[in-house]
Amino acid sequence: MNGYNKKKFSNRFFEFEDLSWFPNTIRESMTDCLRFIVTTINIYQPVTPLILEGLHKTHSKQIVDLCSGGGGAIEQIRNNLNQQSGNRVKFILTDKYPNKNAFELLSAKSKGDISYNEIPIDAANVPDNLKGFRTIFSAFHHFSKPQAKLIIQNAVDSKSGIGIFDGGDKNILVIVGMILIHPVIFLLFTPFFKPFRFSRLLFTYLIPIIPFCQIWDGVVSIIRLYRPAELLEIALEVDKENYQWKVGKMKNKFGIHVTYLLGYPKP
Repeated sequence: MNGYNKKKFSNRFFEFEDLSWFPNTIRESMTDCLRFIVTTINIYQPVTPLILEGLHKTHSKQIVDLCSGGGGAIEQIRNNLNQQSGNRVKFILTDKYPNKNAFELLSAKSKGDISYNEIPIDAANVPDNLKGFRTIFSAFHHFSKPQAKLIIQNAVDSKSGIGIFDGGDKNILVIVGMILIHPVIFLLFTPFFKPFRFSRLLFTYLIPIIPFCQIWDGVVSIIRLYRPAELLEIALEVDKENYQWKVGKMKNKFGIHVTYLLGYPKP
């Protein structure tokens, strides 16, 4: 089975978070959990130089984060960028299903460095008034190849830089580890996920819908991850003349790989 057919096969799986009818209370609790995990282990720390490169090459001082979910690792990414660059980088969070409570929490904690857009934003149709270097963390695997191509095309059409980052390794050991470790995380740490919700306790401990859906989505996410070569193939189909593309993998201190695609207009 070639790479395209493998991706076509993996896209037959669904993730609960992507379903329009999926209850927002459950979806937001799941993205809050994801934010807790990726922030705690600082999964995206190794790609800080790549983000700084994207900002520098596009002369941007602001990041427009697409598919933000519950804010993901943005708080930690902001800290990493500020420490390495010495400058305060501004963020705008956006999502098709904005988690307003989580966004408000991050905005308050950052003293306004992290702002957000309350209206739903399609990553393949970003409004012209949202200017800055675009990022997507832990979300690009949600999109089929045609959808992924549209997202990159939209960035190219607006002459925006874009950085796509997905943490995780596409192998059976990661899937087994996720199935074994996630229940422990929910059991021990659910009361500490912010913002606090009584509904999260109900749907974790009494009716464990959140853990089930989170583990399902996590496993499907691993199956659907793009490889660097696949990302580069999509990017070159969009523009191989006017954009500089970089792809690869970087490893964090826990041994977790982050696959990335970085793109910006050539000088």
